[in-house]
Amino acid sequence: MISPVFKKPEKTEELTITLGAKKIFKAIYRQQNSNEMTDENTPLLQVSDLISKMSFYYEKIRNAVHYREEYLLRKDAIARIIKRQVIIEGPIKFNKVDVQATARHLLIELIRAGYLPNNVLPENKVEEVSEILDKYLSVRARATTEAAGSVNFFGGGVQKEFSSKVNTTNWLVGLAAAEIEESIGRDEVSKTIVSVMYNLLERRIELPASLPYEKDLSLQIYIAIHRLFLKFDDDMLALILFRYFNADWDSPSEKDISRIAKNISTIRSLIETQLNHPLSQQLNRVVSTYTVYFNILKDVVAEDPTTVYDEFFDDPKAFTRRVKQSCTKRYVTVKTKLWRSAWRSIIYIILTKSIFAVLLEVPAATLFGAQINPFALAINVSFPALLLFFAVAITRLPGEDNTKKVISGIEEIVFEEKKKPEAIILRKPRGRHRFMNFIFGIIYAITFFVSFGVIVWLLDLMQFSWVSTIVFLFFLAFVSFFIMRIRRNSKEWIVVESRDNIFRFFLDFFSVPIVTTGKWLSTKFSQINVFVFVLDFIIEAPFKIFVEIAEEWTKYVRERKEQI
Repeated sequence: MISPVFKKPEKTEELTITLGAKKIFKAIYRQQNSNEMTDENTPLLQVSDLISKMSFYYEKIRNAVHYREEYLLRKDAIARIIKRQVIIEGPIKFNKVDVQATARHLLIELIRAGYLPNNVLPENKVEEVSEILDKYLSVRARATTEAAGSVNFFGGGVQKEFSSKVNTTNWLVGLAAAEIEESIGRDEVSKTIVSVMYNLLERRIELPASLPYEKDLSLQIYIAIHRLFLKFDDDMLALILFRYFNADWDSPSEKDISRIAKNISTIRSLIETQLNHPLSQQLNRVVSTYTVYFNILKDVVAEDPTTVYDEFFDDPKAFTRRVKQSCTKRYVTVKTKLWRSAWRSIIYIILTKSIFAVLLEVPAATLFGAQINPFALAINVSFPALLLFFAVAITRLPGEDNTKKVISGIEEIVFEEKKKPEAIILRKPRGRHRFMNFIFGIIYAITFFVSFGVIVWLLDLMQFSWVSTIVFLFFLAFVSFFIMRIRRNSKEWIVVESRDNIFRFFLDFFSVPIVTTGKWLSTKFSQINVFVFVLDFIIEAPFKIFVEIAEEWTKYVRERKEQI
């Protein structure tokens, strides 16, 4: 009998876990196993659950008519509340404000609106927020006072001074809202990942000798990480840069406040320069890829930090399986978020644009003697929702090739042996001759008129009046821009470069002018959103006063009941 020959098992490659990966494991483990016990004697901020429901539903209505990304809603609410308390309700008298009362009102309103949990936040958080507010209001008071002292009353000086005060106030309120948001929602895991990602990319990214931005590179990498990984908006990024240019801002002295107020225009200019840096576009592309890697790694580790870590030694292949599973879950979640964003956009467009367009189209057609076409009217009302629905329905999720690249990228982060030694060298932006820019500008103008011209021709065949045609074009441009914004959320998870084809080429060629028009319209119409103006300047202030009175009344009734 021939004895069987057993194949000797291949020796598994031993991999060393990087220091950065260990830090992420420890941060997530600490977060999941932290026992933050609040002292029973510590007073907490508490509001009436019944009264809070009114503020909660009001906030839902307002967010429906003012489209913003979900992760920015609380920060925007903070800025709106500060503006109302500081500017509209006029608590500032002779450059003085009760910051303690303002901070308390701010936190209470955030709790009522559902942005913060009820009966969880300690009372001392009021002091922390009031210190933040005091810094910015002090700078505002001094900056606007100095500006008023240098007004030229001739040549439009008063108007310029007023405009400057408004811009300064809005900018400082944005910074204050960003810092308060940071103090409320500190996340040590995210901070750890930002640090690890920065150390990794700062080591790998290099500039060619021809680019004179070496001194800005580290700062721009840091900004790009916060822009892409943490999804910071311009106000939140400006806060990072504001601290960069004012190192003592966490505890500023009177001298620091005075210096900042005096140089506020210069500081703003420096920050704007960094926010619009020539390196930002290239760095965004690099950082967006690593953002996917770190987010998936965070998901995998968060499932069970101890088990995942032990599997590196007991079952090395288990980590790859977990990454694949996490990618699949993320792709499904992206599709769900796409639909949620689509419905929010549809509600927003219907409430703020469709109703307004119908109310405008019928009187305009009557006034100019145009025939009202019920078919055209029905299309203009239903078209935005149908186009958004169709665009989301055909959005494809990332495929297997995307998952493979994600696995490779995460291994680079986690294992020492998988680190890529080659540097990521940024390219020098290619200059284009003025003549070429002129020619491309003409071609772009032609595509603009061809794109809209073909649509107008088709609408004319369907007997649209010129009024209905204008309304249709308005919606087409507006919704096209929204589709681009919504689908961008799914594209954020794609790390494999898409292949160009003839269909995509012609689609981009003719759709870019429409999307660009939609972006311009969105910017302009957001500034004159009638519904937001009514809610913010006419309804919100008295509504909040009513809620405050109702809250006090419930406390009074409760006290009377306890006396009985």
